[in-house]
Amino acid sequence: MKRLTFAILTLLFAASQLVVAANYDVKAYGATGNGTTVDSDAINKAINAAASAGGGTVIFPAGTYLSYSIRLKSNITLYLEQGSTILAASPKDGMGYDAPEPNEWGDKHGYQDFGHSHWRNSLIWGENLENISILGPGTIYGKGLVRNASPRNPVGNKAIALKLCRNVILKDFTILYGGHFGILATGVDNMTIDNLKMDTNRDGMDIDCCRNVRISNCTINSPFDDAICLKSSFALGYARATENVTITNCQVSGFDRGTFINGTYKRDEYKMVPDKEGPTGRIKFGTESNGGFKNITISNCVFEFCRGIALETVDGGLLEDVSITNVTMRDIVNSPIFLRLGGRMRGPAGVPIGELRRINISNLVVYNADSHFSCLISGLPGNDIEDVKLSNIRIFYRPIDSAESVIQKEVPEHEKTYPEPQKFGVIPAYGFFIRHAKNFELNNVEISFMGKETRPAFILTDVKGILFNNVKAQKAPKAPIMVLRDVSDFELRGGNIIKDTKIKAVKNKSY
Repeated sequence: MKRLTFAILTLLFAASQLVVAANYDVKAYGATGNGTTVDSDAINKAINAAASAGGGTVIFPAGTYLSYSIRLKSNITLYLEQGSTILAASPKDGMGYDAPEPNEWGDKHGYQDFGHSHWRNSLIWGENLENISILGPGTIYGKGLVRNASPRNPVGNKAIALKLCRNVILKDFTILYGGHFGILATGVDNMTIDNLKMDTNRDGMDIDCCRNVRISNCTINSPFDDAICLKSSFALGYARATENVTITNCQVSGFDRGTFINGTYKRDEYKMVPDKEGPTGRIKFGTESNGGFKNITISNCVFEFCRGIALETVDGGLLEDVSITNVTMRDIVNSPIFLRLGGRMRGPAGVPIGELRRINISNLVVYNADSHFSCLISGLPGNDIEDVKLSNIRIFYRPIDSAESVIQKEVPEHEKTYPEPQKFGVIPAYGFFIRHAKNFELNNVEISFMGKETRPAFILTDVKGILFNNVKAQKAPKAPIMVLRDVSDFELRGGNIIKDTKIKAVKNKSY
């Protein structure tokens, strides 16, 4: 019996040693955590030691770890304990971040900007890895990162950058001031992003050419660029779709940076954002869209003081099979819904115009939306947006300043320009402007304005097959409620716009 007991104790001791051996405290490898000594070398030594042993968890105890580039390895977890901060250092005295690697698709051809074309000039980066995680309630503070970078300015401009990795978990930590990208993931498969808090100075997270992605329970304040942005660039040297993505239980906003973390929630209406068109902070697909977007759901999300939902494909990719449901928006600074099929075609020559189709948006409540741009849905002549259903939607629009805003009679196509509602100017409909579209349904949609209004609620141009079912709209004095131009197979039933009607084809008619 004594021998058996001794054997069991020996096995338990051995097992406990294995568990201890799987943890690598960065302080054991020389990190100080004092916030003034650069700890990058010690951190990377801990990672290399864990990788040499086949993997493990690299622990950051409470403290502030001033750092340049941290190089991830396969089978490694970084664990940020409560009270720990990885602080991005400012380059000086010949010390700095890893240089951006060459990428002819960005540097030579310019198919996407510099930030999307490089990964190693980052605080934390990994390439061609598997089974990696960054976990824990600590903070990544990108104080020394820049919002922009170029080959002439090779500094760190991303908090976390991952390229061609598999089986990734990012969970529970905070990113404050993440540089150009808080997270840039390109060509990453099977990724879980959960319970992150981000308060940053450009994009929150860019999910580019990725597959099997789950984003949940994240709160992102991103006043100077997009909060959660799906892209499908040509940065890998080939077109690759972003597909099989779920985004759920997330909150996005465009308040002043830092205000979400400290709870002040200040608003600056005139932020110096890249396109100079007001705070961003939204959920968006695009603009890079060479590979397209497929099989994506967004649910149970909150937008506040930011731009609206944007689904864009302008570089030849397919954007299809998207479901968006249970979303609330408040104080929206441009179109609550922006669907754009464009012809910018930034990529290899010979690629045809893409397609945007099979989109369901339901259970959307929007209060105090900017009516300058209405809900803007625009394809191209000969290239329709197809098969869209908008259901159970309620939108309250605030009035435009008529003294400063010139309402356009004709909306330009802007076929090759950057896709953004503001580029189209003040739309001549306050509610919905739908152009170059086919097979549309609006079910249980209601729109109204909160002040003076002079425009129609709906303008439809070059629309083939559209059903209005129980649609209600407030009518502006001395303006028609609906304008149809080159519309065929139009049907309206229920609601308060006009009496039930079917129209086979109409050239130009107002109601």
